[in-house]
Amino acid sequence: MHRSDQYPDREQGSEAMDVAFASLLEDSAEELYEQAPCGYLSTLMDGTIAKINTTLLEWLGLSRQQVVGRMRFADLLTVGGKLYHETHFAPLLQLNGEVSGIALDIKASDGQRMPVLVTSKVKTGDDGGPLLVRTTVFDARDRRAYETELLRGRQAAEDARRQAEADRERLQEALAVLQQSLLPAELPEVPGLEAGSYYHTASPELLGGDFYDLFPLDADRWAFFLGDVCGKGPQAAAITSLTRYTLRAAALHDPDPVTVLTTLNTVLHERYTSGDTRYCTAIFGVLHPGSEHVSVHLASGGHPSALIQRADGTAEYLHTPGGMLIGVLPQAQFTAARTRLLPGDTLLLYTDGLTEARTGPDRELYGDEALRAFAAEQSAKGPQALITALTGLLAGFGDGLDDDTALLALGVPAPLPTPRVKT
Repeated sequence: MHRSDQYPDREQGSEAMDVAFASLLEDSAEELYEQAPCGYLSTLMDGTIAKINTTLLEWLGLSRQQVVGRMRFADLLTVGGKLYHETHFAPLLQLNGEVSGIALDIKASDGQRMPVLVTSKVKTGDDGGPLLVRTTVFDARDRRAYETELLRGRQAAEDARRQAEADRERLQEALAVLQQSLLPAELPEVPGLEAGSYYHTASPELLGGDFYDLFPLDADRWAFFLGDVCGKGPQAAAITSLTRYTLRAAALHDPDPVTVLTTLNTVLHERYTSGDTRYCTAIFGVLHPGSEHVSVHLASGGHPSALIQRADGTAEYLHTPGGMLIGVLPQAQFTAARTRLLPGDTLLLYTDGLTEARTGPDRELYGDEALRAFAAEQSAKGPQALITALTGLLAGFGDGLDDDTALLALGVPAPLPTPRVKT
């Protein structure tokens, strides 16, 4: 059996393909030029059109008699295109002998602008002198539409980015105002006492849960507190607001520090009993200024111990071990402590964003001992000086400080040195 008998369909397909190729090869060069999918024209060196194909004439809506020998290439262009041709296209063509892929607009048959891409090359004679210019014109309407759509998309994306930035700025401003509403606008002046505070926001887009306050109980006593609510965002802000209100109200009813924290524990535990447990840590205390010192009575619920910077250049913690988180259990244990602040002493309360900052190449916790050593190294110049030093310390942590941090410093002014009297 012959091979052709085995595969008759394949042989017939091959014959049909040969016929198709033969049909293509019968196209004349003139037909390929005239009916090409792009425009062709040849011009003299002064731009006069000497030859033009049918494709380009159909785009222009002109006859060959109207164009050949009567018009120049620049006459086919829009006003802007003519200007660009005279100032850029023609000089570059004369200088380099060719230009490629230049975007121009021609005047189409419908009176509209038709975007095209133009490539021209100078044909030279045997002596190297220029004879004529051959130009190819490609339809760029789809490309122009794509570029327009791309630009529109980019503009829309840019507008969306700007709107997002504006929205973010407004959100940050609103959050900053709300955050400030959870803190005292300024600390009150306490007779015989100095006070300083600072609040570091880790993220301008998240509400923090750190808080502090200082307020009078009566003519002789002042209450203070500082704490940290678990979590961030609006829910944390709501708990912070409730906590501050409860601490103030409880202090005015019974200022005993353990009693105040017990009241807060009851309120938080009863408020959040549906499985969404919310809690905080806090130190609450009472200041009683005297003639030569200030008595301090405080209690802690799960909060880092207060630090005392002494006038003699030492620093020590006022330990309150065993204090439990506030709001977790219906009955909680809180630890009280007492101390005296003498002239030049400063009591520092802080949230754990400070001691849990990451430092060094190994990203180690800053820690309690480092904070104590830092306080001991600072001159005992009062609460504001210590707050300023700690502000610089926090700034030095850089991205290692990833949590909000609240600072509250209370101290007794050191006596001014008595000037010597010359005799």
